[in-house]
Amino acid sequence: MYRRTIKALVMALLKMFHFCASVAGFVSVWNIFYVAQDLLQLGVNISLMMFAVYTAVLLFLYFTYDVYNIGYARATDNAFGQVLSNVISAGIVYVIGSILFGGFLNPLPLLGLCVAQGLWDVLWLNIAKLVYYRFYKRRRTAVIYRNQEDLKRVEEIRYLTRKFDIQKLIEDPGDDFKTLEEDLEGFEAVIVSGVNASLRNGIAKYCIEHDVRGYFAPHVGDIIMQGAKHISSFRVPVFSVRRAFKSPIYLFLKRLFDIVVSLSAIVILSPVYLCTALAVKLYDRGPVLYKQVRLTKDGKAFNVLKFRSMRVDAEKDGVARLAAENDDRITPVGKFIRACRLDELPQFFNIFKGDMSFVGPRPERPEIAAQYENEMPAFSLRLQVKAGLTGFAQVYGKYNTTPYDKLQMDLMYVNKMSVSEDLRLIFATLRILFLPESTEGIADGQTTAMKSDEKGKAGEMSFSCDKAE
Repeated sequence: MYRRTIKALVMALLKMFHFCASVAGFVSVWNIFYVAQDLLQLGVNISLMMFAVYTAVLLFLYFTYDVYNIGYARATDNAFGQVLSNVISAGIVYVIGSILFGGFLNPLPLLGLCVAQGLWDVLWLNIAKLVYYRFYKRRRTAVIYRNQEDLKRVEEIRYLTRKFDIQKLIEDPGDDFKTLEEDLEGFEAVIVSGVNASLRNGIAKYCIEHDVRGYFAPHVGDIIMQGAKHISSFRVPVFSVRRAFKSPIYLFLKRLFDIVVSLSAIVILSPVYLCTALAVKLYDRGPVLYKQVRLTKDGKAFNVLKFRSMRVDAEKDGVARLAAENDDRITPVGKFIRACRLDELPQFFNIFKGDMSFVGPRPERPEIAAQYENEMPAFSLRLQVKAGLTGFAQVYGKYNTTPYDKLQMDLMYVNKMSVSEDLRLIFATLRILFLPESTEGIADGQTTAMKSDEKGKAGEMSFSCDKAE
């Protein structure tokens, strides 16, 4: 326990040093290029305010992009998150400074700061990784799962080879933990997916008693209970669950934000709207906008607006289907505007109108939602709140993330809805705009993201270990 505390303390000090050095770099640049030259002529208090704004924004973005998640995230993701945080923070300070100055400040010092910080971030990340992997060795790991589909839910462990040494796969272990206990002896980590609640409870108890690190893929019920409220009226612990209910103040602020920001975006981006509309129209003379019925809060239907990215006859057979990875229905112009997310811009009108919000579960088509609900009735729980342009599933999932996992992510948002959570997800969305894998389509031949479309042919995962039957 003492050694573990020392390791955690060293890593915490490394992270604190990086953050303080990043802030110190900004303070130096601001003082040298703006304050020392008396460019702003606004006094010490204003400079202190700018330092506080930069520090607060940078800290918020570092947590939003989880840039200090050493060991579990790819180094490129950490570096990209740090660079994006630096750029956004400097940009916000630049805008505020320009407003106070009454004109545009020279942006070159802040641009130079971002470049220097990017180099510093790469250097620090390499040092932090060396220290982390010297402290934390690969854990001997067992993976426990019900079937191949449950194994695929945690397939990212294949890429965490410096974190997990997977030595055993245990498929369909049954319901009794006692028959499993001997198989777990000697392991330092256990990854669990898809097993029943009683067996999970036994594994969790074993992990705590034997100081084994446990990783559990949750069920929908687990996510619902996370948002439960403790009731102290009983002599035993009792948790109350209910349909999503938020304070009128939060709902008012959320709607006000939607109106102001969507209207501002429509005005500011009007040249982009015009150029995109012309490109779509000139390619095949078809309609510019594509209207599609989607579902929002309480199952209410509305027409979502998009710039058309597919052929006019994309669904001439009348079958509703998601876009596939190499979908020949997508036009060349459509490929470009989808890659740049320009096809989503007309949805600002849906937000302004009130059909959608900036943050919320992504709206599904009625036909596809019906298929999902037929397989898992709990899928309708996503519609407790208004549909959104972005949300938990959009930030942490992909276009082809399974509906079950999307449901879990959306319920996590429903549990945590707040002004701060909405802002965090909006800023997190800026990061995924630069990640092409977040727009991957479903596999060719599928119509929805349901794995049942694959007719039970779940792909086997490849591990260099023996499989325990």
